[in-house]
Amino acid sequence: MVAPTHASAIYPDLSRTAGDTPIADLTTDSIIIRLHFMINHLSRWITPIHDLERLDRAPFRDQPSVKSLMIDIREEERRVFPKMYLISRETNPDLDRLPIPEIDARQAAIDAQRSSLSVLAEIRRLRQSTCSLLRSLTDAGWNRVGTSRIEHDWQIRSLAEALVAHDEMMLTLIDIALEDYGLRDGVAEHGSARYFELLKLVPVTTMRTR
Repeated sequence: MVAPTHASAIYPDLSRTAGDTPIADLTTDSIIIRLHFMINHLSRWITPIHDLERLDRAPFRDQPSVKSLMIDIREEERRVFPKMYLISRETNPDLDRLPIPEIDARQAAIDAQRSSLSVLAEIRRLRQSTCSLLRSLTDAGWNRVGTSRIEHDWQIRSLAEALVAHDEMMLTLIDIALEDYGLRDGVAEHGSARYFELLKLVPVTTMRTR
């Protein structure tokens, strides 16, 4: 896994957009919007690309393919959502009893056969479940906690913030890969917008300004 990188460190021209607002300052509604917009950003980039096989491989040695980066997004969702769900259903649950999602040989073989559009569809289904759960919570529900001796205790709010941070990191890497690998050649302008430009479209409400 690549170390997290804040988008504003790579795009220094961000100015009061979702990308340079501390995640901890976002309202719960803004967090849900950020999580929802991730799918919009990915769809905008991936669906106009006709030669999907180019997304499966990287032209440079030791660089990730776009599909592998998308699979990382899927796996993070598979790791985080069960924790959120369990915390929302039980009082102070033991999160360590949840199985740790992993890509075994069978899953790796399935992923190798899937197109990037299929992976995108998987991400969309998982993210819709996450957003639906978060929308169903009261303000107090966001503060519910689960315990873990393997990691640390988690609030639903902190899990949601972690997903936003992971989205930001992965979308930044995907944006750079699409650009560097020449995958935007011939793509219409609306499908080749850079991540820092798309961040300006995301509504931002902070707890300080609500």
